[in-house]
Amino acid sequence: MLSVYLGKMDEAIYHPPTYFDNRYKDEWITNPLSVSMIKDIDSSDVVGPYLIQSPVLGPISYKELSGGVKTLILLAFDDSGKIFNASACGDNCSKWILRIAEKKDLTINLRHIMDFGSNKFDIRIINTGETVQDMHRFVEIAGDYV
Repeated sequence: MLSVYLGKMDEAIYHPPTYFDNRYKDEWITNPLSVSMIKDIDSSDVVGPYLIQSPVLGPISYKELSGGVKTLILLAFDDSGKIFNASACGDNCSKWILRIAEKKDLTINLRHIMDFGSNKFDIRIINTGETVQDMHRFVEIAGDYV
């Protein structure tokens, strides 16, 4: 299940891309989930753990991936117990956040109202303890905190 803390959260990693650059593991990039997320979000192809082919930038390393993809990879694979500020992600990452949370309990910090789409979902708002199933209710609550 996805749990979200809305607003400033002192213990959250504020800039996940920097954390990623310093905690990166080769197997994260070549995992099929990461390969799919990189293709979808950055329109790039993973060749190997140190080489990604970008249609815009040409051959790049994992360090040049977008902040959104780096945050998603951390959400999926980092086992440190850290909470990450998912506001480093764009709305195009929200479906991936929901998918990751289907496989494991996931807690994120949001400092903006992320669009989780029009489909039903289950998101527990840590600030209130309420579980919401749609964007209408999510926005009602999030507006009080972000």
